[in-house]
Amino acid sequence: MGEVLLALKDIRRSYGEGSAQVEVLHGINFTVERGEMVAIIGPSGSGKSTLMNIIGCLDKPTSGAYTVSGRDTLNLEADELAELRRNFFGFIFQRYHLLGHLNAAENVQVPSIYAGLKLEKRQERSLQLLDRLGLLERHTHLPSQLSGGQQQRVSIARALMNGGQIILADEPTGALDSKSGAEVIKILEELNAQGHTVILVTHDPNIARHARRVITIRDGIISSDEINEQVPDRRGHTEQEDEVNLQRRWLFSVQAYVDRFKEAYIMALRAMISNRMRTLLTMLGIIIGIMAVVSVVALARGASQKVVENISSMGTNTITIMPGAHMGDVRSNKVRTLNFKDLKALRGQPFVDSISATVSRSVYLRSGNLENQATAYGINTDYFRVYGMEVEQGRLFTEDEAEDLPQVCVIDYNTKKTFFPNEDAIGKRLLFGSVPMKVIGVLANKEIAFRPQDNLYVYVPYATFTARIQKQSYLSSVIVRVADGFATAVAENSITSLLTTRHGRRDFFVQSSDTIMKSINQTTGTFTLLISAIAVISLIVGGIGVMNIMLVSVTERTKEIGIRMAVGARQSDIMTQFLIESITVCIIGGLAGVVLSVGLGVLLSYAAPSVPMSFSVFSIVVAVLTSSVIGVVFGFMPARNAARLNPIEALARE
Repeated sequence: MGEVLLALKDIRRSYGEGSAQVEVLHGINFTVERGEMVAIIGPSGSGKSTLMNIIGCLDKPTSGAYTVSGRDTLNLEADELAELRRNFFGFIFQRYHLLGHLNAAENVQVPSIYAGLKLEKRQERSLQLLDRLGLLERHTHLPSQLSGGQQQRVSIARALMNGGQIILADEPTGALDSKSGAEVIKILEELNAQGHTVILVTHDPNIARHARRVITIRDGIISSDEINEQVPDRRGHTEQEDEVNLQRRWLFSVQAYVDRFKEAYIMALRAMISNRMRTLLTMLGIIIGIMAVVSVVALARGASQKVVENISSMGTNTITIMPGAHMGDVRSNKVRTLNFKDLKALRGQPFVDSISATVSRSVYLRSGNLENQATAYGINTDYFRVYGMEVEQGRLFTEDEAEDLPQVCVIDYNTKKTFFPNEDAIGKRLLFGSVPMKVIGVLANKEIAFRPQDNLYVYVPYATFTARIQKQSYLSSVIVRVADGFATAVAENSITSLLTTRHGRRDFFVQSSDTIMKSINQTTGTFTLLISAIAVISLIVGGIGVMNIMLVSVTERTKEIGIRMAVGARQSDIMTQFLIESITVCIIGGLAGVVLSVGLGVLLSYAAPSVPMSFSVFSIVVAVLTSSVIGVVFGFMPARNAARLNPIEALARE
């Protein structure tokens, strides 16, 4: 008696539940010793394929005990059964079950990838096995480029890749012509002579007669178990144990995980490339969603920066004092307590860099036969410094000449372009209604915050304005530019305290550039959040599309999954492969969305310069990470479904 390698005791296998339950195997008992060549023969429907699936750990018995090299398999988890298939068994199928997108050498290497064998070692061994089987010169050929006999020899090489202590051959000659079939049987006999345990499952007595031992099964029970005396006992010695031990040393190494991940990634890319249109349509939802999110954030940032730039043009720190309790107070026009004495009191404060009173009204300007509406401001000279205005032609009026009520004005660039397009405006006169004003300066073409760029603006000394254009003894507003080194909040508190004391009550309100910017940032942030939330919906829709396509992909590639499980792939290996595919689709879609968003920004910068877009690295990184998360979340269920497939059902799927 030799060493018992496989032991089956009272093995029963049933399908269905309750009254519909059918028992296929009825108490199977036998053992297989190391190095035997056993043929399991029986007619179709006798249960021999079910028995082979149990022997190969592709299926579990309903009851009974089955041990492999002394290890009970009944209560093993899926990954533990995969380990047995990977380290003990080599499968040779009737239909070869090669992966169509891999060449001969790559098909042979698949089991060793899951066993953790180093890349160089598995490449070397696959070529050795193909050379041994006479296929070295065709190792780069795809299965479709090989004959049936050659494909079966590739299948045999794959079965031997991890050592193949036990070779399970399911109707190995069923799809071959007689010559190729004879070659396959001869190879199996040679492998048995080298020490491999070979179990043949067949319905053909001519195939079974090549085995030393023949087990006949009928209607789910063993009817005979005989020794074929005409076949010598070929049990030999093999070094596959050393090979398997070599593999196990690498099983949990970092390199092993890297190799498995690399193989899964390559498989994902090949699947995507082979279904280009489907992949593109899958990405489309992600591309649109990411593009929407990145573009919305860029628009919000651009708008916010534009406003900040406009505010900065007023001065780094400005405070506006206006009558009334708050902005929009309907009683503010009745509050007339803000006056020149307040202006003088504020001008002496240490936090004031410059200060100006303002009064404004709409006027009709005329010059010759030209007439246009404009906004006229009565101001102090400091007004120009407060807003950072610069003169392009002529000069600004001074405080000294302002006291003499001169009829002079400074105009903006649009006013000059409207009334004096082809001539020097300095010295020319403009009629403010019926009041003539001499132009002494033209301002540089520069945007001023919160003022329409196309309007006309003219600036007149405050005293002249209140005496000749609009009779008014009180101030409409006061603009303060805070000196460098003083905090805006401190200046606000000082202004409020001073004016409240002077007026005896608080009949004014202050508004600083900081307050405006905070309000704008809050508004744009809320707007961005709202639009982004809408854009996220498209991301979710895209994610559902990814999940749907991945579920279809799992269905289409069920047979491939079954092959990988049969040669030892763990559930985690299958799950990783499909998750990688899902994540890759989403990442590529995310990157494409980012690129298209940036392209849109460049296009808008030329086509519509007034629509600012500002992209941030942070938002782009978040967008790509978001697409990765979508890949994980929506790819998880299809990947899990793939990993939980029954190997038997998967292999049977066409």
